[in-house]
Amino acid sequence: MDHVDFVTQQWEKERPDLDVSAMAVIGRVGRLAQAYQQGMQKTWARYDLNGAKFDVLATLRRSGAPYRLSPGDLLRSTMVSSGTMTNRIDRLEAAGLVSRSVNPDDSRSFLIGLTDKGLALIDEVATAHVQTQAELLTGLTQKEQAALNALLSKALQAASDD
Repeated sequence: MDHVDFVTQQWEKERPDLDVSAMAVIGRVGRLAQAYQQGMQKTWARYDLNGAKFDVLATLRRSGAPYRLSPGDLLRSTMVSSGTMTNRIDRLEAAGLVSRSVNPDDSRSFLIGLTDKGLALIDEVATAHVQTQAELLTGLTQKEQAALNALLSKALQAASDD
C-alpha cells in the first residue's frame, strides 16, 4: 500500500459515492514525477547545473552541429518566457558554457551556441543523466517500461486534446 492508496481509501470511506480511480492515477503520476525529478536533480547538481540550465544545454546539443539556435528556437523548445530564457542564457554565458554570436542570416539577431566547454560538459552530463533515468526505472522490466511508456503517451495525448 502506498500513500495514494491511503488517500483514496480515506475518500472511499468518507465519500463512497465518488469514483476516485482517476485521483489514484493522477496522484501516482504526480508523485512519480516528483521522485524522478529529485533523482535527476541530484545528477545535475554534481555538475553545478539545475534542470533549467540542463534543458538549455541539452536543447542546443540535440539540435546538432554547430549547436546553435536563435533565442526564439530555444523558447519554442523549452516553453518558458523570454525573460526566463534571457536569464538562463546570461547565467550560462557567464559560466562560459554558451556564447552569443551575430546571426549570419540576419545581422539584427543573434544565435546562442555551445562553447567547447559547454559541449564537453553537456556530453558528460547527458551520459550521467541517461544512466540516472535508467536507474530510476530499475524496478520495472523492459516489457513493463515499454507498456508504461505506451500508456503514458496515450494519456498525455488524451490530456493534450482538450
